[in-house]
Amino acid sequence: MMKGHAAIGCISDYYPQPLLVRSATGAFAICYIGTINNEQELIDKYLDHAGSHFEAMTGGKVNAAELIASLITEKHDIIEGIRYAQELIRGSMTMMIMTPEGIYAARDRLGRTPVEIGRKDDGRCICFESFSFLNLGYQFEKELGPGEICFVTPEGVETVAEPLDKMRICTFLW
Repeated sequence: MMKGHAAIGCISDYYPQPLLVRSATGAFAICYIGTINNEQELIDKYLDHAGSHFEAMTGGKVNAAELIASLITEKHDIIEGIRYAQELIRGSMTMMIMTPEGIYAARDRLGRTPVEIGRKDDGRCICFESFSFLNLGYQFEKELGPGEICFVTPEGVETVAEPLDKMRICTFLW
């Protein structure tokens, strides 16, 4: 069980999220926005490991949040795991991962989907839609670059993985 004053969420037409995960890398909640174009290939690759399985099924399909979490937990820590997932996923995968210590925000490696961070005197807000936090009284603080991973707490934002150099913004966002 997690306790605290933080939360993540995302509206999805396809899968329930966030998904709660307990693994060797620790307990976390994950939500995402995007599309995994090589989903079946990644599922098959993961299931090749002895003892691997998926539990979160929606409409007869593996929940994509569980697939992403499974990729992340193949590595020794969350940052390394996010980078690993970003390298393997073909498509666009932007995510938030909440731990007891704070929230990791990771923009997809080509920067197709925005990740904005806003701030107030007493906290931070992360969103997948540009400037949606303004209605809640937050001020713009940072937009993540392609593939960038930040660790966010009420006290501040730390870049834990620098942005990559390729950018391909989604044309539907204009």
